[in-house]
Amino acid sequence: MAKIRITKQFTFETAHALYGYDGKCKNIHGHSYKLDVTVIGEPITDMNNVKCGMVIDFGDLKKIVKSEVVDTMDHAILLNKETPHLSLAKDLMASGHDVVLVDYQPTSENMVADFAQRISKRLDSSLKLHSLKLRETETAFAEWFASDNS
Repeated sequence: MAKIRITKQFTFETAHALYGYDGKCKNIHGHSYKLDVTVIGEPITDMNNVKCGMVIDFGDLKKIVKSEVVDTMDHAILLNKETPHLSLAKDLMASGHDVVLVDYQPTSENMVADFAQRISKRLDSSLKLHSLKLRETETAFAEWFASDNS
């Protein structure tokens, strides 16, 4: 059976700040992110399976990506745990704001690598995460490919 790639796009709004950066992005600012998630696998051939003909149901992929990425990141502030903004982060959290503290510089490059790890662990063993494309703006993006990371 042929290997087929399935892609679904997700959008979310996230603010971040780049600790130690020498430009404007050292300040808290936000982006309308677009994330393309591509998985690869063989379509199900069992005619008794309600998902016959599918590599993965788009709805099942949506559940995985929403729980691992979108629900966590959407309308949240993403900051490095070592940031000098930590006291601000604690104040924001105490007042009910969503703040995500990570152990990496929250660049698109590091975010897409983090997302790849989160999504991969949730996929059925018959599937493989092929690639991710995270658009920070319409003209700037980071890509992750499984073939580059094996």
